[in-house]
Amino acid sequence: MPNQKSLTLLVVTSAAVFAFLSTASPAFGASEKVLYSFCPHPAAHCPDGRIPSSGVTFDTAGNLYGTTSEGGASRNGIVFELIPNNGKWTEKILHNFTGDKGGSRPNTTLILDASGNLYGTTYEGGLDDCPGYPGCGTVFELMPGTNGKWTLKVLHAFTGKDGFEPEGNLILDSAGNLYGTTSASGQYLAGLVFELIPGKNGQWTEKVLHSFNRVDGAGPAGGMVMDTAGNLYGTTAGGGTYSEGTVYELIPNNGKWTEKVLHSFDRNGKDGALPFAGVIQDNAGNLYGTTAQGGTYDSGIVFELALNNGKWAEKVLYTFSPTGYEYGTLDGVVFGKTGDLYGTTTGGTYGYGTVFELMPSNGKWIEKVLHNFGKGTDGLRPSSLITDTAGNIYGTTTGGGTYDGGTVFEITP
Repeated sequence: MPNQKSLTLLVVTSAAVFAFLSTASPAFGASEKVLYSFCPHPAAHCPDGRIPSSGVTFDTAGNLYGTTSEGGASRNGIVFELIPNNGKWTEKILHNFTGDKGGSRPNTTLILDASGNLYGTTYEGGLDDCPGYPGCGTVFELMPGTNGKWTLKVLHAFTGKDGFEPEGNLILDSAGNLYGTTSASGQYLAGLVFELIPGKNGQWTEKVLHSFNRVDGAGPAGGMVMDTAGNLYGTTAGGGTYSEGTVYELIPNNGKWTEKVLHSFDRNGKDGALPFAGVIQDNAGNLYGTTAQGGTYDSGIVFELALNNGKWAEKVLYTFSPTGYEYGTLDGVVFGKTGDLYGTTTGGTYGYGTVFELMPSNGKWIEKVLHNFGKGTDGLRPSSLITDTAGNIYGTTTGGGTYDGGTVFEITP
């Protein structure tokens, strides 16, 4: 079943193709390298995975970890590791999802703890009592063993009442608690924020921190960020004053959490609309994010929310436009080494997405397109990014590559 984000992807990608046919090409530059192309056996069932719909994560040794939402032994997705060796990368499959209680269709960027355990979510699978669906999704942990094998443990299987369709990336706090969102269900059927608390017996307990009621947001499809005081910040793709999404804060106080809407998006005011991705935070506490639509040309924006005298003010850093081929960004932004922002869009010169850089200059932000996807086997439809200490950029594409099963790529700015 396609989710709201994937349906919007179809809309904005179609618009980008139309723009490609009717406008001229922008300049771009940077060096892209495909580290791995998925699905070398398309006539079979892509045993090495297919459609990596989320980003990748580094460990301290420089290995990359990620997931594919399809393919694998049971065709329900995999967890993979990419291991570098003399400029080449080798894939190792850490887990094949089975589509039953173990989960199906992993769809978020993995996180690592200090012991090297991986945490993530599956969009489907888990318990059988999710009416009309093949499970309501799971939160899982993948633990490495001394024999080189990895063991999956389902930490929580959603029932539909306590959450449905987890989409945002997880957060792990210093006490070992996990935080995340589900885009549906909750008290008002508009999504929720949850915490998973580990117990001494190895069992995890879920606690619903907030259920969105549409007035304060609906459909939290992106991940969250936690500040040093333990406050959580995130976005909802819908709801709010104008029903076009919000940025929210959740504040803990004696075991209870209070939600505060920091901004409601309104495309009629040249503001953004539909923030599917979460936000990131700089050292000053300012928040940065993206919207898929809205802005001057209704093609999406990059925004900043800054706190001043107890109030949050939004500033549009960049507005995507049809003349630049870029239509909507479904994923968020990440920081570069020097304070630049990197992100991805749909559209682009060939209609299959871009990687862009935003550089601050005298109070303004200048955009540079680093790569346009769709030139051949370089990938199609990029998702979220990460950067390494050298300033290189890594991400995945949900299609394209040598076998059209998606790619993992590196870009050197």
